[in-house]
Amino acid sequence: MPRIRMPKRIEFENDAGQTVRYVRRGDGGYVSPQAVVAPDVVVGRGTYVESGARIDAGARLGEVTWVDHDAVVGRDARIGSSVHLGPGSFVGAGARVADHVQLGRDVRVEASATVEAEASVPDGEVVRHRYAQAA
Repeated sequence: MPRIRMPKRIEFENDAGQTVRYVRRGDGGYVSPQAVVAPDVVVGRGTYVESGARIDAGARLGEVTWVDHDAVVGRDARIGSSVHLGPGSFVGAGARVADHVQLGRDVRVEASATVEAEASVPDGEVVRHRYAQAA
């Protein structure tokens, strides 16, 4: 199967009429020029890192993940695929967020904590150890 060539830069107009620009990172996702991403961070294909976000050294972002405005991912944290980190959310150093997770606005996942797959963490929640979606 032929490999699809991804553009190096993309821009589009959002719902507010603002032009939004992103730059491709390696063979992976796209990062806003107003985001701060450490050089060794892995950004998965189809992932977007919005303006004001910060991704620290050693972190890994899965595929088709959205790191919203002003979100922070700490050193060596692992973010799965198909994850949304809400605006202002914080994932501490060494924390793990599994696949198909939604973190609300201003959620705090403390260092070394884990959010289980398929979880939806409400706005303002603090995850200290482990968070799993209630059955």
